[in-house]
Amino acid sequence: MVDLFIDRVLVKNNKEHDELDTDREIVMQLQNRILMLFFASAACDGCQQFAVTLSDFFKRLTDEFYVDRSAQLVLLYISLDESEEEQESFLKELPKKCLFLAYEDPYRRELEAIFNVEELPTVVVLRPDCSILAPNAVEEILFFGRHCYRNWQEAAELIDRNFMISEDFEGKSMRSFSDPVRRLKYKVEDEKKKKKRKKGRGWGKGREGEVDGEEEGGGGGTW
Repeated sequence: MVDLFIDRVLVKNNKEHDELDTDREIVMQLQNRILMLFFASAACDGCQQFAVTLSDFFKRLTDEFYVDRSAQLVLLYISLDESEEEQESFLKELPKKCLFLAYEDPYRRELEAIFNVEELPTVVVLRPDCSILAPNAVEEILFFGRHCYRNWQEAAELIDRNFMISEDFEGKSMRSFSDPVRRLKYKVEDEKKKKKRKKGRGWGKGREGEVDGEEEGGGGGTW
């Protein structure tokens, strides 16, 4: 996927319209991520309506308000607008984390031809290796919502066990996540104390060494 945009300039949909104009910036932004190419136009009523759904879909997977860790997902708007003013107007409906190609960039039309875009809106979903996961995921997103990302993630072999939607944590005790680590910690410490007591007896320290070990063990039990 990165190869598609090497030597290109991607623009962030923030207030400053920051540009990603170096290979390193492009790689850092796109590497090991699923890419959604959103082909649309402000003049298309269906695009305007779908933009609301797509924005909510993307935010719920990448915004820290909804998730504890952002999904490995990038949204890139490929404008097929008739004017730069139309493009700027449409970008206001899309998330701030969205990327886009400048209106004057002819690569917009090249991508339209590469992916054989015949209707609007179209969302082409790509694996990190540029192969196509979905030629047009509009209906999938409308029907399954954010849950279709799970299917993309597995199909793209982006196995990330740490990604969880916030609601997945409901009803779970956070202790359950730390208990295995805690038990391992105490197990290691207990083994060290046992070895220390055995070593003390071997050197003939007798009861005094044994008591010292027990006192240390007692202190550890209050953690």
